Amino acid sequence: AGSKLREMFDRINNLLSGKPVQTEGQAVSVTQHPQGLEFVCYKLAEKFVRHGEGEVSFHHDSAFPIAVVLSGIWELHPRVGDIFLAHLHKKCPYSVPFYPARKEGTSMEEYQRMLGYEVHDSKVEEQDHFLKRMSGMIRLYAAIIQLRWPYGNKQGAHPHGLSYGWRWLAQMLNLEPLPDVTAMLLLDFLEVCGNALMKQYGIQFWKTMFFIQKSYIPRIEAVTSSGQMGCLSRLKNFVQKCLQAEEIPLPKGILTPSFWRT
Repeated sequence: AGSKLREMFDRINNLLSGKPVQTEGQAVSVTQHPQGLEFVCYKLAEKFVRHGEGEVSFHHDSAFPIAVVLSGIWELHPRVGDIFLAHLHKKCPYSVPFYPARKEGTSMEEYQRMLGYEVHDSKVEEQDHFLKRMSGMIRLYAAIIQLRWPYGNKQGAHPHGLSYGWRWLAQMLNLEPLPDVTAMLLLDFLEVCGNALMKQYGIQFWKTMFFIQKSYIPRIEAVTSSGQMGCLSRLKNFVQKCLQAEEIPLPKGILTPSFWRT
């Protein structure tokens, strides 16, 4: 509910502003320790990324309420946004976007960690689980860049707005595609913020969609095995439908004005 989200935002904002906040029966304040504020910024940013790789990966719609809170906090407390990006880029290098290359002397285990895989006791997580986590983080990022806290000042620019999404898309399309990952990330990103990018960039956006269909999808196909075609097929269908309709649908779960009255 919108009222619950406002309550949560106010608690986080009060804590970061140095006001005492009640939790588990006691009042806590970042002023209680010299590094209190830095610690809270770090842990809060880390938690937002965890929401992406956990909650959003399973419930896509949850990207929007989480993102709108973070967007508002980022505007008032830029340090949280900076640390959020650092955590996000470390957990999901594709959010840069960047495909790490394996350097000489780097063990396979270390390289897999650099690619974003979780490795425990030399056991690497399954591909499906890895893709789900990356998907959740990209969806959260794509939601953040288009949303602003509705009760904020709105005078200044978004601290990390749509221009960053446009840059992400351009950089992504300049990278040589990887099987599985590239098709999934492009689809996630376009499903979540394609509509916002379309409204902002108009004809330039449609040129990019045409490029994806004619040039980039064939390049993804060239590196994709027959067993990895699922996500690529969904990307192809999505792009084709959008080009035919000359419209990008609004993402599922977007927060409407009526949401804030709940």
